[in-house]
Amino acid sequence: MRDEAEADSKRSSSIHLMVEDLSLGYENNVVLEGVDFRVRKGEVFVVMGESGSGKSTLLKALVGLARPDRGRILFHGESFWGGSDFDRKAILRRCGVLYQRGALWSSMTLAENVALPLELYTDLSARDIRDLVSLKLGLVGLTGAEDSYPAQLSGGMQKRAGLARAMSLDPEILFLDEPSAGLDPVNAKLLDDLILELGDSLGTTLLVVTHELDSIYAIADDAIFLDGREKTAIARGKPLELLQSSSDPRVRAFLTRGGERMEGRL
Repeated sequence: MRDEAEADSKRSSSIHLMVEDLSLGYENNVVLEGVDFRVRKGEVFVVMGESGSGKSTLLKALVGLARPDRGRILFHGESFWGGSDFDRKAILRRCGVLYQRGALWSSMTLAENVALPLELYTDLSARDIRDLVSLKLGLVGLTGAEDSYPAQLSGGMQKRAGLARAMSLDPEILFLDEPSAGLDPVNAKLLDDLILELGDSLGTTLLVVTHELDSIYAIADDAIFLDGREKTAIARGKPLELLQSSSDPRVRAFLTRGGERMEGRL
């Protein structure tokens, strides 16, 4: 009995993020209903689905931009929406977010963009912040670009700069919204590789919202599939396993876009 209790405790402690019976909508429009999933510490968890399936809405609830109508979001067992604003902000400081278009401040250099969270939320000296900024930009391959402005960068470089800023406070969990969107295949692959490398080296838990198949197959340890018609998650598992085993035509249609290219993965 004692061994079983210890095993249950270990399994519970490995759950970094838990979503239970989550429902959310706008006015009279239900977007998500009864969504459940768990994200284990250190894994890459993908939220996939077609446009309009509620992926972005779910992400908004996870990062504090939209309050659910029902259900719970727990970070390491702490209720995200059940506590005070102060408690919620404390949880968010342990998180990082890479927005779909980078969301860099156009009037700031890359160094200033990455430094901003450190200036707002730490007591570090200007020199220490400068050193950390150089380190974060170096991790994403942007050494020497500190004084560049976002408009001077390619789309791929802007995404990497946004990733450096998202990592500035050494988050325990990193949320990425369509990180490969708008990138050519080469830069998308480079960004996927970088995401995996950073997750492995830093031990960060990653939740990635995407509909890009190449990225889904390349990075996901686990995934859920959101369906816009059912307004909930209708499948969960590793994408390749879902491709092989799912009998749901909507899941298979999503995972076999590209025909022969997808079949070659089996």
